[in-house]
Amino acid sequence: MDCPVCNCMSSPILVRPLKYTICGSCFEGARSVMALMNKLDHNAGANKSAANKVPLPNPSKGFANALRWVKEMKETEDELRDRLSYLAGFVSAFKDQIHTDIQVKPGGGGPCIPAHRALLAARSTIFRNMLDFDGCMAPSQDIVKLPELNYEELEAFLEFLYSGNLPREKIEQHVYSLSVAADKYEVPFLQKFCEQHMLRTLNSSNALDVLEISDTCSSQSLKEATLRFIVQSMEDIVFSSKFDAFALKNPHLSVQITRTSCIDSKTRRNGI
Repeated sequence: MDCPVCNCMSSPILVRPLKYTICGSCFEGARSVMALMNKLDHNAGANKSAANKVPLPNPSKGFANALRWVKEMKETEDELRDRLSYLAGFVSAFKDQIHTDIQVKPGGGGPCIPAHRALLAARSTIFRNMLDFDGCMAPSQDIVKLPELNYEELEAFLEFLYSGNLPREKIEQHVYSLSVAADKYEVPFLQKFCEQHMLRTLNSSNALDVLEISDTCSSQSLKEATLRFIVQSMEDIVFSSKFDAFALKNPHLSVQITRTSCIDSKTRRNGI
């Protein structure tokens, strides 16, 4: 008798009379759990095979393995939480200005923000090169300038470099400037963080801004996703007053919107 959940041919273990059957909702849920487990095991095996040239392992089956996996994930989560708590010391060193050794100056005449050379160099090869050059200067000149960021943007930028995260209100307020800074100073983790936020919050009122940022930062995946969204919301976006100023400033992006719209229309007509 096959198991109705994982379809294995092992001998069934009956813990209740056969009149007790699994409901449709539980059955579909169980199948979904097992499908996810098999997919994860398959992916893990594929990665291992690519590295070690070994055959793919047989997918794990059964709720005992699912429970084992859940326990392992919980242990991993606890370990990551402890690691994040341990690394939070960097954030405290930044906020409390403990043993800082460099001043980061924003644009717009704002005050400098104390930081640590080692951390800036570790987070960005651009900063590393800048600081290596600055190493031959006198201590009184231990200042690095980021003129494209105002004081609030710079503070958010540095906070992310130290912590790897930002409060929601800060990322919403500074996501465009942070994305540009991440691209300029080669901080890929911050760039990915900003892109994910822009994709999650993409709507008809900010789509043109996101498209412009994706072009500035040469983010092809973000640009393609935004172009598709604009085409789907063409009437709301193209006939807005904001689009007139956007088209004058970004004629090449306007052309790309038109071409994407034509391709989409052709695809729909052909039923592709």
